[in-house]
Amino acid sequence: MKRSRRSESVIARTLCAAALVVAVIPHADADERDPIADDLHETVVAVPMTEHGLFGDHTRNIVATTYMPVGAGPFPLIVLSHGSPPNPHDRFKIGRYRKLAQIRQFVNLGFAVIVPIRRGYGATGGSYAEDIGSCQNPDFERAGRETAQDLLATIAFANTLPQVDPNKVVLVGQSAGGFASLAAASYAPKGLVAVVNFSGGRGGNPSRHPGAPCGPDKMAQTITHFASTTRVPVLWHYVENDQYFAPDVVKSWFAAFQSAGGHGEFVLEPQFGRDGHGMFAVDRSIPIWLPHVEQFLAPIVPLRQSTPPANSNS
Repeated sequence: MKRSRRSESVIARTLCAAALVVAVIPHADADERDPIADDLHETVVAVPMTEHGLFGDHTRNIVATTYMPVGAGPFPLIVLSHGSPPNPHDRFKIGRYRKLAQIRQFVNLGFAVIVPIRRGYGATGGSYAEDIGSCQNPDFERAGRETAQDLLATIAFANTLPQVDPNKVVLVGQSAGGFASLAAASYAPKGLVAVVNFSGGRGGNPSRHPGAPCGPDKMAQTITHFASTTRVPVLWHYVENDQYFAPDVVKSWFAAFQSAGGHGEFVLEPQFGRDGHGMFAVDRSIPIWLPHVEQFLAPIVPLRQSTPPANSNS
């Protein structure tokens, strides 16, 4: 079968992205070594974005992975965003953020899923764009602006895919990915209908100052700024024993969000494991958070019947 120049270009970009994944992650974590999930139509793609630098603008690619339900679609879209480890040397370990058990639940609900790896992390690598600066004087707004650009570029790319419904986009993120989702939502991208924020924030460090992140008041100010231009509902999902962001801190952030006109729901789960901050990524937590997500999204996006997750001791 003869291929068009456009299809050959897409294939070439995909192969380049896949090669980049191999080059950047020579010692990948277990989930990176797992076989490609054919049942989820897992595909590595290259997302073009414009990066603004000291010497002008230039285009670069970020690595992303798409997952699709069975069928032609178009399907509502989830943009799933990863967190950021406290140790900068661990950023490469993000890989492609292949949380397949969690992604499978979203696909079972009828969503297409795209997982971008932001600049400076894992399979994308390169310069780190979302530095908050010092703990004494963090610049969360600048970091938010930068990280939002990666997600906005991802939405724009995903909306060109024939399987995706560009009018039903949901941002989902954990930790720094939750913060990134809040930041991107403030730009009111076309088609965005909801945000799910799992333990979102920046500035936490459980080993140095457990539960007490850098500049919590500055984060509240930043969230106030984001909320003032956010037009969609947001689910805030946190855990009692979060060693990055204590409950009183995140409650103050949610209050700032509401005071600035933000609409949403706040859920605080009981203690989970030793540190509830990473609850979303633990397979056995799926039956805990999934009902909240389904209940939140059902009035906004038609959902398929979810499949109960298999038992896991992860």
